[in-house]
Amino acid sequence: MTDPDLTPVLVERREGIQIITINRPGSRNAVDGATARAIAAAVDELDADEELRVGVLTGAGGTFCAGMDLKAWLNDDKPFIPGRGFAGVTMAPPRKPLIAAVEGWALAGGFELMLACDLAVAGESSRFGVPEVKRGLVAGGGAAMLLPRRIPHAVALEMLLTGDLVTADRAAALGLVNRVTPDGEALKGALELAAAIAANGPLAVAVTKQIAQQQADWSVGEGWSKQEQLYRPVFDSEDAREGAAAFAQKRRPVWRGR
Repeated sequence: MTDPDLTPVLVERREGIQIITINRPGSRNAVDGATARAIAAAVDELDADEELRVGVLTGAGGTFCAGMDLKAWLNDDKPFIPGRGFAGVTMAPPRKPLIAAVEGWALAGGFELMLACDLAVAGESSRFGVPEVKRGLVAGGGAAMLLPRRIPHAVALEMLLTGDLVTADRAAALGLVNRVTPDGEALKGALELAAAIAANGPLAVAVTKQIAQQQADWSVGEGWSKQEQLYRPVFDSEDAREGAAAFAQKRRPVWRGR
């Protein structure tokens, strides 16, 4: 039997939801190479398994993730996967929705890992930030590029250039966090959100996420045709017909993912 204390990432399933837990509480869930590879493998499983609809990413021991394991980095053990970025996720998030359940710290690469998720639920005492400049480093895992697209430019620069942290309430006000829960209940809140998503048509959810992610690169003129190319197969799917039939028959739909 595998000792969970020696496994850097734990993966479990709950009714169509995959829970990925970074399991290095002794290092505040800092990510080394083995952890990055394990997270990438879990995300690949999420996208490949038709029974899985939504993923939830969290950390063990009351901390989400403190970023890159600097001790490992000094020994040339880097948590970056070519073409996939930090922890195997920041450059190539999964096709299916991924929700961050944050307790404690989400710092540096850990904050960038949260940014790679589609939604976030946080305990009220959580703290968020990109303190790389305080260590003479650059937030190259995505924050320096993506944060100014997510929140007001001046606020993003303040976080990036000072390295100071923000509270869960402030993160929620900025739109970085969807829901704030009592401490210790972020995973519960994330699972509730995941269940609401998992109840919907999986093809529709995946394509809706794809359109929402890609639309920023489209002009208004080309956006209409590009989104139609993506959503038309969904309208022609068995799931679309099942959704209409279930509505007419006043019953829960049975999704097939096709």
